[in-house]
Amino acid sequence: MTTQMLQEIGEAGDAAARQLGQNAERLAELGARLRALDPPLVATIGRGSSDCCALYLKYLVEILSGVPCASIGPSIATLYRTPMRLAGSVSVAISQSGRSPDIVEMQRAARDGGALALALVNDVASPLAQEAEILLPLCAGTERSVAATKSMIAGLVGGASLVAAWREDRQLAAALAGLPDVLRAQAAPPPATILERLANARSAFVLGRGATLAIAAEAALKLKETCAIHAEAYSAAEVLHGPAELVAPGFPVIAFLPSDAAREGMLPTLTALADAGATVITIEAGGADESDRLATARVGAPLLEPIVMIHRFYRLAEALALRLGRDPDRPRNLRKVTETV
Repeated sequence: MTTQMLQEIGEAGDAAARQLGQNAERLAELGARLRALDPPLVATIGRGSSDCCALYLKYLVEILSGVPCASIGPSIATLYRTPMRLAGSVSVAISQSGRSPDIVEMQRAARDGGALALALVNDVASPLAQEAEILLPLCAGTERSVAATKSMIAGLVGGASLVAAWREDRQLAAALAGLPDVLRAQAAPPPATILERLANARSAFVLGRGATLAIAAEAALKLKETCAIHAEAYSAAEVLHGPAELVAPGFPVIAFLPSDAAREGMLPTLTALADAGATVITIEAGGADESDRLATARVGAPLLEPIVMIHRFYRLAEALALRLGRDPDRPRNLRKVTETV
């Protein structure tokens, strides 16, 4: 059985290439505009996987520019009706469908509050796309599986290309140019031994730090959606502050290990969790798959590693769902477009 989810994971490289090609001129103009504006704040707007994209964008913005970047809860606009005070700032709304009323309303409130309203949207005919001052199409194409994969990766690529253009970061831009081929070449199935280690799990921790925290959140969401595993994401800097008490022999811990400055601080935490009985599975760049390690392709900039990591993880989630007798394309209680107010 070839699932739509697996097919769409395989289309992620082409989607990234389309986006980078079609948005090149827009990004050059946007980069110049952001440098001229010099915003004191970037406010993000999103839910679900799109909010995980926003968390990734947060780390890129703060690491490469020093400008604070934070997510605004859409209920501030839809329920509490609080006027926003965002003069001189930038809002970035991220959405596959662009049709959830609360996301559209929050973008409207940010724009009314003085923010430059930028949207990363897959459906360019959607209300969110039409109302944005600046639109960066995700170019992911139609996505049929309820579990978002290629549109999520397109959102991550959109955030990285936005920051590369704004900061005139040549290393990041060059690595982005090579990313589609990296994704296209990353097609190996996950090791059966890792599937077996996770097959009886009812709960799990998913850990990251720095930019990999964003994909830890996305991976935990995907384990819930596709496998009905109660997975929770934590920063490796936080998990020992209470959550570690849940660890018992065999408790799964999936860790996205970056190669940047966040890596060394994660290693003692993983050792402590393993000593408490956890089954630790790492996902990291380079090398080969092992029974407790999922290897990803290397990419030219460490801040792009999360994109390659989550792409490889998606194949693990899809294979695990099938191993558990579940249909990852059609979760029981979910639908593709979730509209909230």
